Amino acid sequence: MLTGKTVVLGITGSIAAYKAAELASRLTQAGARVEVVMSESATRFVSPLTFRSLTDRPVVTSMWEASSEFSVEHVALAEAADIVVIAPATADIIARLAVGIADDMIGCTVLATKAPVILVPAMNVNMLHNPATQHNLAELKARGFTIVEPVCGRLASGRIGEGRLAETEKIIASIKQILSKGNDLAGKHIVVTAGGTQEPIDPVRHIGNRASGKMGYALAEAARDRGATVSLITAPTLLPKPAGIAVTPVRTTAEMKKAVARSVAQADALIMAAAVSDYQPRKATKAKIKKEHPSLNLELIRTPDILSQVKGNFLKIGFAAESENVIANARQKLVKKQLDLIVANDITDAGSGFGVDTNKVTIIDKQGNEEALPLLSKREVADRILDRVAKLI
Repeated sequence: MLTGKTVVLGITGSIAAYKAAELASRLTQAGARVEVVMSESATRFVSPLTFRSLTDRPVVTSMWEASSEFSVEHVALAEAADIVVIAPATADIIARLAVGIADDMIGCTVLATKAPVILVPAMNVNMLHNPATQHNLAELKARGFTIVEPVCGRLASGRIGEGRLAETEKIIASIKQILSKGNDLAGKHIVVTAGGTQEPIDPVRHIGNRASGKMGYALAEAARDRGATVSLITAPTLLPKPAGIAVTPVRTTAEMKKAVARSVAQADALIMAAAVSDYQPRKATKAKIKKEHPSLNLELIRTPDILSQVKGNFLKIGFAAESENVIANARQKLVKKQLDLIVANDITDAGSGFGVDTNKVTIIDKQGNEEALPLLSKREVADRILDRVAKLI
């Protein structure tokens, strides 16, 4: 996704400048060529050597550096950029960009570039909410700048409030989302379900499964990065909420069914990666069941079959997590639920069971063709599935 892309990372004079080191490192690890430009005040917080070491690229701190490869033509960075990211963006740089001042390398780059620009503000809460700052941010938004909003937390002043730099993961998600425009799923709406549903026995206990949600989240993030609008319907997991994705949390199969029915109205594809409970207690007690008896009998009834019952003009992709007769069971499910694709995996395999970061699957289409994939990361599996989805759409 970021391999071969040139990210110009502008760093301005905020105490949050040290956080830009992680951003530069993560972008470089993802395959991007990161060109760091620092304001003079930023160098007082973090040494340029830090960023040179992380990116293996020279750091630009002045328009007049004779040693810089960009010194002769100061707009060369602007022309080389696939995207420009200012993180942290102080109230000062926001104000100067709003009126078009180009008296340093960051200002020149932003003014000269035709690439998309992301601003990631970080400042004191009062400075952030000052009418002048809000006016400048609104002006830049109107011009097409993307603002990754600051978050609430402890500030350098010791106060608690808005103004903290957004998390690195959120910034990278915004970069990927912008660079993905025009990719093979741009303009498409993909609905993904994830996690394992839970059917209550009483207020404390439930019937569930060992699904971690990792495969569904990988699919949602991969679809987002390929330009799709993504709706993620997720049962409880320990995974962080992915940036740039509309997330609907649910608990039970019935709740997931309702959420899916709402979301697929304008969808191009439904990818049902959730491990849905097949059974639920006939009746959940309102009070906690006490340990007063040596045994407990539960009457279980079938839960709704979401994939079979959901209707609409969209692709339906299902998963078959099996412990035996994997391909035969998957083929039966493909036909029974009238799916366009089914992804089969053997949960007894150490590399493709629950809670791991890898998966080994076989993709089967409705014509009966099989594509057996080797052991891959779940993100790689997600992209292989989406390759098929993009062609079918």
